[in-house]
Amino acid sequence: MIDGTGDAGLGSDSTGTDGAFPDILTFVEDELSFATSHYNDSYLDRRVSSRMRRTQCETYEAYFKKLRTNPDEQEALLEALSINVTGFFRNPDVWSGIRTILRRLSENTGTVRIWSAACADGREPYSLSMLAHDDPKIDESSVTVLGTDISTPALETARKGVYEESRTVDLDEQLTFLDDYHRYVDVDDRTFRISDEIKQNVRFRRHDLINDDPKSGFDLVVCRNLFIYIDNAYKESMLKTIARSLRSDGYLVIGKAETIPPTLKSAFTVCEARLRIYQRDGKVDHAGWPDHHSNP
Repeated sequence: MIDGTGDAGLGSDSTGTDGAFPDILTFVEDELSFATSHYNDSYLDRRVSSRMRRTQCETYEAYFKKLRTNPDEQEALLEALSINVTGFFRNPDVWSGIRTILRRLSENTGTVRIWSAACADGREPYSLSMLAHDDPKIDESSVTVLGTDISTPALETARKGVYEESRTVDLDEQLTFLDDYHRYVDVDDRTFRISDEIKQNVRFRRHDLINDDPKSGFDLVVCRNLFIYIDNAYKESMLKTIARSLRSDGYLVIGKAETIPPTLKSAFTVCEARLRIYQRDGKVDHAGWPDHHSNP
């Protein structure tokens, strides 16, 4: 699990002198069905190295021996490899853009179907539901949100909708994007519980963007801060999966540090370049975007 601390790997010297590192990746791909070949080597090294420190294995060879014979460690490594950087209303300027999208969709369509892909522990899908309930220009009864992730433990947390504040995670600050988030979240000391009203618009399922089939019929797909960890050779196929999941003129929001590959730019039109908001195949109305800049 990526926790934002930026764990460094054991380093290129260790990787170069310990031939078991590629063996670990092959084992994880072939035996544990996790597509390591789709991810950046530096990311994989950081995650494996983190598990090595926790299990007190000093070499890749020693860790590989443990991994092959220990089902609990296999599960722990798979969880470590899943990407779970998340937060409520992360990057508020992007959420102002998402508000604009939801207002337009609510005005022009009878139902608004949203897919929060690679949603980690559910804070992004719940943010979408809270935004729909909070804005009088959005009909929350028409909005449904599907949150998906590859991590089963993360989805279990998401379904519970209970989050603990810590010294490094200020949930109150995350939620202040809304004027009064207490209407939607019950707070007991450092425990934050999503209300049933917000939960009723959201459902969760396991989905692997790399290996599973596309979804269909979505008006908006939000998939933020996943592609920066994916090897360039596989980003295009994942974005094609997302494109096929969108309705014509549907919207896509990706991370602010991410871009659409040149080979797919014909499939998406830029709505707001700074916020990484795109529209599939459609003519874009540039009016109404927050702090719009005309130059991509």
